[in-house]
Amino acid sequence: MKKIALVFIILFVSCTNNEPIQFSELALEEVVFDLNKNQFELKEVLQHFAGKKILIDIWASWCGDCIKGLPAVSALQKEFPEVVFLFLSVDTGKEAWKNGIQRFQIKGKHFNLPKGMKVGAFVDFIDLSWIPRYMVINELGMITLFNATKASDSRLQKALKKAI
Repeated sequence: MKKIALVFIILFVSCTNNEPIQFSELALEEVVFDLNKNQFELKEVLQHFAGKKILIDIWASWCGDCIKGLPAVSALQKEFPEVVFLFLSVDTGKEAWKNGIQRFQIKGKHFNLPKGMKVGAFVDFIDLSWIPRYMVINELGMITLFNATKASDSRLQKALKKAI
């Protein structure tokens, strides 16, 4: 009965909302790199955190608005310690990315989108035109918040508080 209700809710939400609730297969196949230069598909990264709520922060070390938002992200990390904070950098320079993490003391799981913010299946799927960009994925792997551009956006807290 719970599964039927869940399917109904998913269908209802997807029919009334123009924002996607799941990533496209092409977006999930996007290649990302970790800090140790290991290569993964985005779906492998997300599968690693299956069953957990995830806040995705798309950022770059050169982005002033991204840096300004970090204190609010840090506050969310303190408020929601059970949430995985997944930082996807669009820095094309790997050293700048790594230095940015260290310089701004960004805590979380870090991966790099090596093609930057203008090219690639993932950035195309989310229609990335501005960073920072925040998304929330629930414990079932569904996108519950597709587009927030400020870490102080009240929708982030709502999405992180929302139980399945």
